[in-house]
Amino acid sequence: MLKQLFLMLAAGIALTAATIASADSTPTDAIRGSVESILTLLQDKELDQTTRRGKIRKVINARFDFRAMSQRTLATNWKKASDEQQKEFVQLFSKLIENTYIGRVEAYTDEKVDYPGEKIKGKKAVVETLILTASADIPVNYKVYLKKDKWWVYDVIIEGISLISNYRSSYQEIVKKDGFDGLIVKMKAKIKELETQPA
Repeated sequence: MLKQLFLMLAAGIALTAATIASADSTPTDAIRGSVESILTLLQDKELDQTTRRGKIRKVINARFDFRAMSQRTLATNWKKASDEQQKEFVQLFSKLIENTYIGRVEAYTDEKVDYPGEKIKGKKAVVETLILTASADIPVNYKVYLKKDKWWVYDVIIEGISLISNYRSSYQEIVKKDGFDGLIVKMKAKIKELETQPA
């Protein structure tokens, strides 16, 4: 399921440093800039793989609020974890998403994206997008919140499936069975697996 989610997420979010430097105007503007930036990056034939992946890694870190995502993923287990455990989880979770995302995103270069609308409620919003492929139109909604004139992503809903809820469900089972330390061990193993996979 996670593999499928990331395959569809791949055409989604990333921002260049230039876009990030200026304040976001609307949630849709932020997401549109992200999509255009990542597709441009993927289409640049002059970039070698290492350079391209480095740029992708930087822009992911600049747009995703990994701490907020971590808190929502662990739910009640977040408060039960020590400060050190929380810190380690955020580091591992961000690395896991980065490596999984980068491993999938390189398959996309020619997709087009439409922006049907956005729903804003206070400092939170949902941006609706459609990834237009040859075989299907894939709905992807981005949950964002505003902090210091910037829209931060804290969840992604792909065909009705929440990325955070998906992780939360599997991680709760692991914590229940193996404890928090057991979850950390499994996360490290998964990251190592992703990093050793051939490009």
